[in-house]
Amino acid sequence: MSPEIASYCGYTASVFIVLSFVLKDIKKIRFVNMIGCILFVIYGIYSGMLWPIIIPNAILCFVQIYHLIKKEKVSS
Repeated sequence: MSPEIASYCGYTASVFIVLSFVLKDIKKIRFVNMIGCILFVIYGIYSGMLWPIIIPNAILCFVQIYHLIKKEKVSS
């Protein structure tokens, strides 16, 4: 991946993270935040294995997935 595309991925991730703070529905917040975290992981990988970006965002992604699945089970 070119450095320019990786940068756009990072900017897009930032937009998704900020957008998650604007939303009110917790399910939408978690989903939008998860997309931002995934994009930050991709950005971290393609920008030279930036572990301080990859590790926390990967963990947060799994936390969001856990809560989304847990919420689905409770709602069912």
